[in-house]
Parts: sequence; structure tokens; C-alpha cells
Amino acid sequence: MLVNTRSVEIEFGDCDPAGIVYYPNYFRMFDASTAHLFEAALGMKKIAWIRHFGIVGIPMVDTGARFLRPSAFGDVVRIQTSVTELRRSSFVVGHQLFNGDALAVEAHEIRVWAGKDPDNPDRIKSQALPPEVVEALSR
Repeated sequence: MLVNTRSVEIEFGDCDPAGIVYYPNYFRMFDASTAHLFEAALGMKKIAWIRHFGIVGIPMVDTGARFLRPSAFGDVVRIQTSVTELRRSSFVVGHQLFNGDALAVEAHEIRVWAGKDPDNPDRIKSQALPPEVVEALSR
């Protein structure tokens, strides 16, 4: 599967009073990392692939993380992101965040390829992953 790696500098606002990353901010970083993975796979920004495929997005239905080492203001971390499992309309994303050479956080997300529900436009409904997307993520 395709792996996308990006560097993120930990900013003052990412940290709690103890000076380490406040844990919900890791999930914000991972959400952005998922968007960057799709950008690398599909060759277009998130707004463009949402429009191109006519979906409302890829909402998360499950997430979790193991926090192994703290990161602090000024650290530059590296996040490796890949889809670890492709299903009919959902997929599992794995993230590994490294601080230096040390694995600091390991996380997962389960997301759904979602569009408007044709029977109720006020709701969303899962849709099958397009073959083009499956192929791009499977590289």
C-alpha cells in the first residue's frame, strides 16, 4: 500500500500546560495526514477529490492510539500514513508518528467513503470505493 510521510513542527498551541502535545491535537495531525495521503495518491487536494468523486467526505467511524513517548513545543515529528485495509465502502488508515528515530504514537482510523443519501438528502450514506481510488491507494 502507498505510504505518505510528512514532517510537522510542534507549535506552542499544540501543547498543554505541561509543555507536551495535548493528545487531541495528535488526532488533528492524523486527520490532516489522511488528507495528505489521498492527495499523494490521487494527485489533487481534498477539496478537488471530494468534488471529483461527488462525495461529502470520508467521515471517521472509529479511532484509537497508543501514546509511547511525548512530543514537545519545537519538536519536528515525522508522520507515516497508509491505508492498511480496503473494504467495500470503508478503509482502515494507520499512522506512525516518530520523534527523531523513536516511535512516539501509533494510531488507526476507520473511515467511510460517504455521499448524500439519495432517499434523504439531509443524511449521508456510505458508497463503494471507486476502483480508481482503490488502485491509487494500493500502489
